[in-house]
Amino acid sequence: MRSNRAKLRAGASLAATLPLLAGALALGIPAHAADGAHRDALAGTKPAWATAKADKGAAPDSAQVSARVYLAGRDAAGLAAYARAVSDPSSASYGRYLTPAQAQARFGATPAQVAAVKAWLTSAGLKVTAVTAHYVAVSGDVAAAERAFGTQLHTYAKGGATYRAPASTASAPADVADAVLTVTGLDNAPHKAKHKDQLPPPDAVFRNAGPFSSYHGSNVATTLPRAYGQRIPYAVQGYTGRQLRAAYGAGRYTGKGVRIAITDAYASPTIAYDVATYAKKHGDAAWRTGQLRQVLPGAYSRTEECGAAGWYGEETLDVEAVHALAPDAQVTYVGAASCYDDDLLDSLSKIVDNHLADIVSNSWGDIEANQTPDLAAAYDQVFQFGAVEGIGFYFSSGDDGDEVAATGTKQVDTPANSAWVTAVGGTSLAVGKGDKYLWETGWGTTKATLSADGRSWTGFPGAFTSGAGGGTSRTVAQPYYQKGVVPNALARANSAQGNRVVPDIAAIADPNTGFLVGQTQTFPDGAQRYSEYRIGGTSLAAPVIAGVQALAQEANGGRALGFANPAIYARSGTKAYHDVTDRPTGRGLAVARVDYVNGHDAADGLTTSVRTLGNDSSLKAVKGYDDVTGVGSPAAGYVRSYRRR
Repeated sequence: MRSNRAKLRAGASLAATLPLLAGALALGIPAHAADGAHRDALAGTKPAWATAKADKGAAPDSAQVSARVYLAGRDAAGLAAYARAVSDPSSASYGRYLTPAQAQARFGATPAQVAAVKAWLTSAGLKVTAVTAHYVAVSGDVAAAERAFGTQLHTYAKGGATYRAPASTASAPADVADAVLTVTGLDNAPHKAKHKDQLPPPDAVFRNAGPFSSYHGSNVATTLPRAYGQRIPYAVQGYTGRQLRAAYGAGRYTGKGVRIAITDAYASPTIAYDVATYAKKHGDAAWRTGQLRQVLPGAYSRTEECGAAGWYGEETLDVEAVHALAPDAQVTYVGAASCYDDDLLDSLSKIVDNHLADIVSNSWGDIEANQTPDLAAAYDQVFQFGAVEGIGFYFSSGDDGDEVAATGTKQVDTPANSAWVTAVGGTSLAVGKGDKYLWETGWGTTKATLSADGRSWTGFPGAFTSGAGGGTSRTVAQPYYQKGVVPNALARANSAQGNRVVPDIAAIADPNTGFLVGQTQTFPDGAQRYSEYRIGGTSLAAPVIAGVQALAQEANGGRALGFANPAIYARSGTKAYHDVTDRPTGRGLAVARVDYVNGHDAADGLTTSVRTLGNDSSLKAVKGYDDVTGVGSPAAGYVRSYRRR
């Protein structure tokens, strides 16, 4: 799920009157110190790592800065209030969505606000490079940025390198502060100078070795050691759409008339061929002409830094999974120009500004520690605009459990931590003979390898390798819809007032019980051809839930579900969900895997391992709400619960 995208710290500020500014500079006083009474601080704009100890001195005045001043709009509080009202089934305004034009007219920035922000920035010596409904982009040298944003820019040591950042909290002049939501770009960590306009070829091939199970338990590893006192099955080759539709109660619904958008970075050059080939091979409905379309930027950047080819598989997974669950839904892929926040925000904004879909699947994110309050505000504003238009955003919750093994700190992922999105956690799924749903556990994997003599698993159950992301946010307050459902022990883990807990809902994510995908890959001989492999992660869970939501919207008479969390939590504890726990059979669970050492063929040998199910770092899937699977996974009653009567 996690991309390589880097978080840009944010900051904003404005120079005051020119005579006062000139006097301040003549005395060597920072502009924000000279006219502080006439400026409003923009909280969160100085990065935590920009400390006095790490300070390496002032950034060169001639160094270049590119920044975005995000616009607060004419009624930021009203936007949040209306987004809540139209999303809450108990509200009289529930479902009374606005068009993009109506939303902008009611809550967007006014021409006067935009003009005032532009005048402020240009008067400081910055050049306006773009103006959208959401932000004013500018460029210029450090000296001009310091005049505009009322702070000095210094260089700081961070992780063995040096980066530029504000030395103090940025600010905006009082006469334009109400128009400014936040600013990004004053902090340039961890930008790199390399840029490319062309996308690389597909990544090197990856394939799974057999033997496999076709459904859970169909092929028991009788020659391998036992685990948890029992013979274990080989991992499935990869579930198909038919099996997942049966597991999550699709019934007769196909997503007809529903529009789903998918966001990732870049775009696979073989997506049309791959998804058509996959659907034909596995019995999914054939893609109709125009059923899949792409909305792409004019050029790409940071392809090497972001690992562009790695995103092809993400897009392929998302599109094939959505189509497998909701074969008649219209799918629009919106690719970002890079894996950086500004570009990903642009993709989300395209969907909202043009209402390209009602359901948006997003299989990317970063750790919460890398997000600053100002950047979170920019994301939340887009999500709130989406909510008032009836658009719901679904984000994967992460693949590293509580993040301690990966980062050393217990934390959740972002943007899944936003109170305005549906965070999708992960499970290990068992589908039996005849596509019968057997059980799910929370996704959490430990791995042990076969001993040299083949008679035992070395160090069983082994070390933690991956698991569904979840836990309690340190920065986002507890949303109203979680109260009374999320246990206080989780909600108040980081503060007495309570915080947002992730995830909200869950679906199949474990790669060991994963989904089969088909993608054009680059083979060792340099040839590029279609191949299939099993995949997982909450990158799978998010599009699966998006597909299920498309079925629910169809059952709802085609009326958009919008921001779904209030409705999701209102169904908590009902037959709408499988209540997922870590020991559904009363004992430990595991599967056997045989893998190619080199990832594609047996030339360098095979490796055999046991992968346990339901061992997610410190997180536990328990009865009721938990921070691995949320309220649970959709059961047969979920889609039916939306039927209009």
